[in-house]
Amino acid sequence: MANNTYNSPFNARYASKEMQYIYSPDFKFKTWRKLWIALAEAENELGLNVTQSQIDELKAHAEEINYDVAREYEKKFRHDVMSHVHAYGEQCPEAKPIIHLGATSCYVGDNTDVITMREALLLIKKKLVNAIASVSKFAGDYKDMPCLGFTHFQPAQPTTVGKRATLWLMDLVMDLNEVDHVLDTLMLLGSKGTTGTQASFLELFDGDHEKCKELDRKIAEKMGFKACFPVSGQTYARKLDTIVCNCLALIAQSCCKFSNDLRLLQNLKEIEEPFEKNQIGSSAMAYKRNPMRSERIASLSRYVMIDALNPAWTASAQWFERTLDDSANKRVSIAEAFLATDGILDLYINVTSGLVVYPKVIEARLMSELPFMATENIMMDAVKRGGDRQELHEKIRQHSMAAGAVVKVEGGKNDLVDRIAADPAFMTTKEEILSILKPENFVGRAPEQTADFLNEVIKPIIEENKDLLGLEVEINV
Repeated sequence: MANNTYNSPFNARYASKEMQYIYSPDFKFKTWRKLWIALAEAENELGLNVTQSQIDELKAHAEEINYDVAREYEKKFRHDVMSHVHAYGEQCPEAKPIIHLGATSCYVGDNTDVITMREALLLIKKKLVNAIASVSKFAGDYKDMPCLGFTHFQPAQPTTVGKRATLWLMDLVMDLNEVDHVLDTLMLLGSKGTTGTQASFLELFDGDHEKCKELDRKIAEKMGFKACFPVSGQTYARKLDTIVCNCLALIAQSCCKFSNDLRLLQNLKEIEEPFEKNQIGSSAMAYKRNPMRSERIASLSRYVMIDALNPAWTASAQWFERTLDDSANKRVSIAEAFLATDGILDLYINVTSGLVVYPKVIEARLMSELPFMATENIMMDAVKRGGDRQELHEKIRQHSMAAGAVVKVEGGKNDLVDRIAADPAFMTTKEEILSILKPENFVGRAPEQTADFLNEVIKPIIEENKDLLGLEVEINV
């Protein structure tokens, strides 16, 4: 990679080699040739003067793209599609007259864009499934470990470490459902012509409308799709790009939420992202262990969520049957949405596969707050012994405020248990109160909810997608 010109961070730092290839010129132009072959085959099958010998010649050179020749033609024509038509024609002199027969540039351009998005979505799905598997293992391992819950990032009823992880999982499950839906409903543009009327093909087929319709059906089948857009202008509806990028933005939202939670937990010293032996957290503060991977997830996620606005604006600004103000934006925004999401999921898998949990810190924080949460149980026990519920409620309020002041103002330890035990109105001892303060008694159904969720929701997903498991991700920096 040259050091005297702009290099994309997606190549150098963030995106995997697999996703980079999907959005490479090589994948693009080889797909163009596959589409030209599919067109020639379909036209041959529908009775046009396209011979099997010409098709065989096209297939023989489908993978041997003469880039230098194409570049020279593009300097001359200022047209990328026609430069590759002529470059392919030089390799296939017999087939040259029928390459791109009846088609317009969007036949290869738009159909390739849809094919590329499908391949990229399949890779995203693979990584999403592996992320789900990684988090589900963590959730299962820690489903019974009580921890302090938070609402508004203020101490709240306890939950478990594993139950909290199911919240991250639920987001990913919703994302996977959306990816599957988008993949299932993707359509090719097909062969629609310059304004979507198939006029050139109607002429080729001597006015046979059914053959024009069959041409689209055959191209879809040959390229592995269920259907083509039933109607279009010159391009497929740009709303499709919005749908795809919104799907990626949903994944970014989920991963960003996870990364924020983990950054807070790392500050609390309860759970940390992996930290390698020789990793440096700060150039100045040698003791630091910064959550840099989680921060990168958040940073890239923000990019993807904002980037999803690009295809929305593009779709809304298309005039009639087509304009070209989509092209430059689309080349950048769609590719980078996939490259960034790919990098986000690699980081997500890497982090969740190596989370470091500190049970003692988790327990200590929970126990420091648990007396406040146990006051209702203590009050009910005192009522059973003959106490006045309203009087006891007021005393607990006063003792809680006083104990809170010790913690917040004086920096001392929570002495609420001692205060209640010393108050004769509660008719109890410190030992009896401490016997109530068992964290597992305050987590509700968290362990059972986690187990049910993993068995009933996650296990079928893992089983259905088991062929996608076992992905090894690499983090560049």
